[in-house]
Amino acid sequence: MDSAALSTEELLVKCANSGDEVSWEEFVRRFHRLIATVALRVARRWGEFSPQVVDDLVQEVYLKICADRFRMLRSFKSHHPDAFYGYLKVVTANLVLDHFKGAHSIKRGSGRVGAAAEAQTSATPDATAERSERKILMREVDALINRLAAGPHLERDRTVFWLYYRVGLTANAIAALPSIGLSMKGVESTILRLTRLLRQEISGGSFTPECR
Repeated sequence: MDSAALSTEELLVKCANSGDEVSWEEFVRRFHRLIATVALRVARRWGEFSPQVVDDLVQEVYLKICADRFRMLRSFKSHHPDAFYGYLKVVTANLVLDHFKGAHSIKRGSGRVGAAAEAQTSATPDATAERSERKILMREVDALINRLAAGPHLERDRTVFWLYYRVGLTANAIAALPSIGLSMKGVESTILRLTRLLRQEISGGSFTPECR
């Protein structure tokens, strides 16, 4: 069935459950403009006009959509045909608002202790330790990427790497994101190049990031 002919609900199911690349491309075609427009409007309210910042926020929205194997899409329940459009507007606006509120709190030196205390009390010791270890590993890998792939396309290449290994998007799906600006072959080449660099850097040559 042509993905363009799918209803929103049918498209969400295919994107979340089948990993169908054509369906994901259709998702981006339908919803990217909405995500980018909302992100831009909210950012401007906070006095932010940088295209790069807005682009980064849009990528964060996609990461949120794809997190936990598209849990956001799988858990969405539609009450009317246009419900997802409104839902996506709210998700995007809230994410951008949280970004600027967090940045504002850090500048003022407030909110950080409270957030840390809340995180400590809301998780078991084992879960906290596992999460901390994973964060350390991700930071170490990210630091290696920053050093090994330094250059004008570092941020783009980092985004491609994590969308592939951390979020689980296919090369074709990543290439469909307008802000990436690469063909599928270009995405595959970027992933292969970064993976080889990391394997060469890490002793044993057995670096295999886990896709979650």
